Amino acid sequence: MSAVLEGARNVYWRLSVRENLAFFAGLHGIDPRTRGDRHEAIIDTLGLTAKADEPAKNLSRGMKQKVALGTTLARETPVLFLDEPMLGLDVETTRDLQTELQRLAQEEDKTIVITSHDMDVIEAVCDRVIVLSDGDIVADDSVDNLLDVFQSQSYRVQLAGNPPAHLREQLDTRFKLLNWRTDTDSAEFKIALAGSEEFYECVEILQTAEATIRSVTEIEPDLEDVFVELTTAESVSPEETET
Repeated sequence: MSAVLEGARNVYWRLSVRENLAFFAGLHGIDPRTRGDRHEAIIDTLGLTAKADEPAKNLSRGMKQKVALGTTLARETPVLFLDEPMLGLDVETTRDLQTELQRLAQEEDKTIVITSHDMDVIEAVCDRVIVLSDGDIVADDSVDNLLDVFQSQSYRVQLAGNPPAHLREQLDTRFKLLNWRTDTDSAEFKIALAGSEEFYECVEILQTAEATIRSVTEIEPDLEDVFVELTTAESVSPEETET
């Protein structure tokens, strides 16, 4: 197995990018002379071609992180542990790396364990997620299952004109009003409703208040919403997330 730990001391600073890949490959008994094309492909994927012969100590923090990832990929181990692997990477490189990690898992059958607070990365790359809160496992399931379990019936509602002053308080008292924003000639809020009965009740309240509904849009949850829901709930057991 191989690992990239958070921090900047994952590589040898006096060696160049290419030399680091060759060195760490060699530690695993891989002759770097037989992996030249693969190492160049890794360097290119990580956007390090222009800095390939530069000593690691002269690189920015983000580039040092890229080199650390490169040396991990160069080791060709069946198991990879990556701690915050996208830290300091630009958007384009992050996307390229996500694609590479998915390829390694699907085509080369590698096991990749990622620890991260970036839920977008986890949702894009991982198929199984374990969520920890205060040292306890509060969820252990697939991304798809977690999204299905926490498929919230939340809506974004836009109103035309200025609604009555009591409407916000009335909605907040009856339902879970997530936020409220008003403009000179409109209002917008997000609201969580439990089932179709509450949805129609909400619509009736708006109509009774003579509020003009401009649009109602259902909000699809993402993994970040699920993470917040799991880690802020008073008590959530792994069994409660089973489908």
